[in-house]
Amino acid sequence: MHHPEYFASILAFVRRIGIAVELQPISGPSFLPGIVIRSGALVVDPDTLQWPGDLLHEAGHLAVLPPERRAGASDDLSDTSIPGGGELEALAWSFAAAHRLGLPPSVLFHPGGYKGQSEGLILSYTFGVCPGLKGLCEAGMATAPGFGSIATAPPYPHMIRWLRI
Repeated sequence: MHHPEYFASILAFVRRIGIAVELQPISGPSFLPGIVIRSGALVVDPDTLQWPGDLLHEAGHLAVLPPERRAGASDDLSDTSIPGGGELEALAWSFAAAHRLGLPPSVLFHPGGYKGQSEGLILSYTFGVCPGLKGLCEAGMATAPGFGSIATAPPYPHMIRWLRI
């Protein structure tokens, strides 16, 4: 596993915000090594997990879904038809989560994923160009200039709430 020092804090964070995580062996194929989404929970095999940052990204997919869809979600969620509940929002959510945990962006946007675009994503989010932020704001999960605001809430990457309601 790359960056094993971050596994426990990521796991604790995901559980603390209300996403169930089950640690158990995964037999058969999975979308990402060591991670399966089953009935709204992350199933994680610590022995085959390669990148702990992937837990944040997959948790982001669950977090941006409306609760009624989240509860029954399974498998690959990268292609969802729910406005504000897709891949871009999962990217923005996971960056905010990594920021909250004080993780280097390279733990999330690691070289083993993101179709070779890891460095570009790191630069984009670091400089404040955040694909998916609009969807998070429209779902009431975050606020940012130009996307509506709640006067008392700090702007993204701070999150108003971690789970879509």
